[in-house]
Amino acid sequence: MMAGVPIETVTARAFAIPTDRPEADGTMSWDSTTLVLVEIAAGAKSGIGYTYSDGSIVGLIVGTLASTVRGKDAMAPEAAWMAMQRTVRNLGREGLAASAISAVDAALYDLKARFLDVPLVQLLGSYRRIVPIYGSGGFTSYSDAELAQQLGGWVADQGCKDVKMKVGSEPDLDPHRVRVASRAIGEGANLFVDANGAYSVKQALQLADQFGEHGVRWFEEPVSSDDLEGLRAVRARAPAGMDVAAGEYAYTTDYVRAMLRCGAVDVQQTDITRCGGVTGFLQIAALCEAHHIDLSGHCAPALHLHAACAAPRLRHLEWFHDHVRIEHMLFEGAPMPRDGAIRPDLSRPGHGLTFKEADAARYAI
Repeated sequence: MMAGVPIETVTARAFAIPTDRPEADGTMSWDSTTLVLVEIAAGAKSGIGYTYSDGSIVGLIVGTLASTVRGKDAMAPEAAWMAMQRTVRNLGREGLAASAISAVDAALYDLKARFLDVPLVQLLGSYRRIVPIYGSGGFTSYSDAELAQQLGGWVADQGCKDVKMKVGSEPDLDPHRVRVASRAIGEGANLFVDANGAYSVKQALQLADQFGEHGVRWFEEPVSSDDLEGLRAVRARAPAGMDVAAGEYAYTTDYVRAMLRCGAVDVQQTDITRCGGVTGFLQIAALCEAHHIDLSGHCAPALHLHAACAAPRLRHLEWFHDHVRIEHMLFEGAPMPRDGAIRPDLSRPGHGLTFKEADAARYAI
């Protein structure tokens, strides 16, 4: 049995990557995405993790969190995770602190797997080695032609059986945009919509009926994910065959527990870059198993992949246009879809990702 390996250094850097065209959803718009990379060294090995957040968390990572985990056993990431949770008690565990912890935790699991020279999925155990994905984008800033081309391409070129579009910026136009998307993907795929909390309960219910006429099978954040009663009301009255999903802004297991107890969702979402990394993701997966509710990973598919294999009730991962583009730009080993699914590369240790320093340099903040 390998003895403990003390954590030596924790570094973090931020990179701002412009979008390939303007992007918007039901409640905000953006023209760049910030990735914060963490690298942790112990012995002769190092591991990396990352989150999509704000560059301001670099200071929290290299200061408070680094001092918390330095000297702890790299072979026990769970203990380091617990120590970080306690350290940020007075800062607030949610939001930026949770994102920072998520990146550190992911790097620790990558480091441990690299010490053992195994892919992370082998370290975690697995229920599957093939993970379904759904194409995601369809931003409200897109023209009808751009919307149809992107969603239709995921079905035709990557074999996705499910694709998702954004709604909510202009509710009166949403039924039209849904019709455009439905025609583009044809009858061989399912259409999802994501309002990012833009609607009221009554708006959401009215539009759910209209969306249902065009075969929409998934209504994500029809109302704010903080409005659990509102989510439950939409879920109770949505058309048969339409799942209500939410959870991407769950930063703690306590929030997910409340969402599941309330009966707010048909499918629980979570984001490994926000919920506490691999440790938090697996805790949430256990809650979903206990409540007989499927889990879906939100965004960051390359970082989710190995942990998703270890989740018993996983439905799929989100193949989010913005993050897929960034992960292929900045990481060697980012997964490529085949027949609507991605697979861990068992020939590469850890989560199988290597940061492309030269390619990333131009985006450094």
